[in-house]
Amino acid sequence: MGSQMMTIAELREHLIERGTTDAAFRARLLADPKAAIKEGLGLDLPAGFNIVVHEDLADTGHLVLPPSAALGESELSQAAGGSHTLDEMQWRG
Repeated sequence: MGSQMMTIAELREHLIERGTTDAAFRARLLADPKAAIKEGLGLDLPAGFNIVVHEDLADTGHLVLPPSAALGESELSQAAGGSHTLDEMQWRG
């Protein structure tokens, strides 16, 4: 990956693809996502950024709520993801 610019959506797609084809990476991603991303992709996620990885199970449903309506327009656009590059999110690779 190196310093290649990618969007949040591209990062998500890459993590899902690798997590479904590499059992060891999947286990690390579930146990410690930030460390797995650093080790596997060379990306340092910002200290204040939290990432939670869930394994989709047949007997479990997941509901992800959007950010609170109390957020301003700028915060809502950042939380929407997909169009921001890692550099724009201040992620260093």
